[in-house]
Amino acid sequence: MFRNLKEDVQVIFEQDPAARSYIEVILTYSGLHAIWAHRFAHALHKRKFFFLARVISQISRFFTGIEIHPGAKIGRRLFIDHGMGVVIGETCEIGDNVTVYQGVTLGGTGKEKGKRHPTVKDNALIATGAKVLGNIIIGENAKIGAGSVVLKDVPPDSTVVGIPGRVKVQAGVKVNKDLNHANLPDPVSDRLNELQDEITKLKFELEELRKERSGNNHDYSNL
Repeated sequence: MFRNLKEDVQVIFEQDPAARSYIEVILTYSGLHAIWAHRFAHALHKRKFFFLARVISQISRFFTGIEIHPGAKIGRRLFIDHGMGVVIGETCEIGDNVTVYQGVTLGGTGKEKGKRHPTVKDNALIATGAKVLGNIIIGENAKIGAGSVVLKDVPPDSTVVGIPGRVKVQAGVKVNKDLNHANLPDPVSDRLNELQDEITKLKFELEELRKERSGNNHDYSNL
């Protein structure tokens, strides 16, 4: 248990260049507070102290802005950066060395029973505002782009962006170690560019039809 607490602190120094001292991290990092509260609440949940576990979870949510259900299973070295608005559902399972940014939802898609939340494998990264919904698997080393909505399994070593989320990089294609939010593919922009090309093509065809019609009218006038 103590080893896990120490690792929770150490991963912040590895992931966040703004971290300056242990005192600062322990006292001011809401993501760390939420993880520690969850570890306590989860231990109570496993011992069937469901009400007390949920109370601790809600107190943590009040102070940190991060909601983690006591039933969620979280591995080692989870890093929640900033964290405000993060929601992690009851049957969610998170592996080791996972990074989650603010506004991320690991939730369900309705009122289904049983396993209804995502499983996130080791070394995955889920960027700001992404929504990962349903009983799906996010593979090892996968990266979910900011604002994406993911409803299907994501293969290992893949990068997913868009609404709905689509795989843009798969195993066998080089993936940068760090996810550069500024250079993510933009499916909305790509579609707008396609529409603009279609409009340009239609304008050209319309102009050709006008010229052809104008020529035909000229020919009739000479009859």
